[in-house]
Amino acid sequence: MTSLIRHVTIDCTDAYRLARFWAEALDGSLAEDDFPGDPEATVTSAGGALLFLSVPDTKTVKNRVHLDLQPQDRSRDEEVERLLALGATLVADHRRPDGTGWATMADPEGNEFCVERSAAERAR
Repeated sequence: MTSLIRHVTIDCTDAYRLARFWAEALDGSLAEDDFPGDPEATVTSAGGALLFLSVPDTKTVKNRVHLDLQPQDRSRDEEVERLLALGATLVADHRRPDGTGWATMADPEGNEFCVERSAAERAR
């Protein structure tokens, strides 16, 4: 084996604030040495690690890479509602009446991500 992905890095304007959102969204945790105002913050969750870096630039175009979330203990629609309550926004709704599809959302800094159906919903 040559390399493993250690974490996915996301540029943002406030690393700690955005990391707190993602820690809640992914039922993860911030590193013990991450505090408000830090230029970087790391979230570790069952699915992997995310590193947030504060940069002076703001987001201006669509992400070239994004996360696809699959709820583990709730439905896709329940997860969309939970993430909206945490501060995400709904960017595009690709959910279909037959239960297939996904929701494209954005985190508090506008980074897009998708919420897919849970494994239980896929099994139906």
